Amino acid sequence: MTTSADTEPPGRKRADARRNIAAILDAAQECLVADPDANISEIAKRAGVGRVTLYGHFPSRADLIDAVFTRAVTESDHILDAVDIDGDPGQALGRLVAASWKIIDQFRALLLAAQNHIPSERIRAAHDRPLRRVRRIIENGRSAGVFRDDLPVSWMVAVYHSVTHTAATEISAGRLTDRNAATLITTTLLAAYAPQPTP
Repeated sequence: MTTSADTEPPGRKRADARRNIAAILDAAQECLVADPDANISEIAKRAGVGRVTLYGHFPSRADLIDAVFTRAVTESDHILDAVDIDGDPGQALGRLVAASWKIIDQFRALLLAAQNHIPSERIRAAHDRPLRRVRRIIENGRSAGVFRDDLPVSWMVAVYHSVTHTAATEISAGRLTDRNAATLITTTLLAAYAPQPTP
């Protein structure tokens, strides 16, 4: 016995699948931003799909969170394209931190969910494209002689990533307020990047 689903044209099925995936990702982002512990049933209900449909596209909670997190990072990367990272390296760093922090603060709960369910190396890998701006600022600063050149650029980029995400974790834990977070992050990074005095 055939059903209407069996006789649906392949194109129609693909379009339905794309709509379902988009709805699930939108719902998951909304739910996880509101509560990093939001469960699959809540997400499926908000997306307007059943759990079976959700699991058909995302076999596990970790897979879903990974997809939501990766999409958020990709969208954030496009937003950061508008940030001016040229000119004085210290000021450029401050502008990038301020713009990045707005995004990190908005998705702090999503980051927490990712940290609880996705390997740290996967989270770091998702940031590789956005962090290319940090690398460029650091390289400009080293060329201008205003940033230290005795450490690998890759390590200095990792410090940026660690400091900004640690700030988000500290705020979530109630040990830091977000009011001056961008200034605190920039001050910490500038101190870490400052050239070392010659003996």
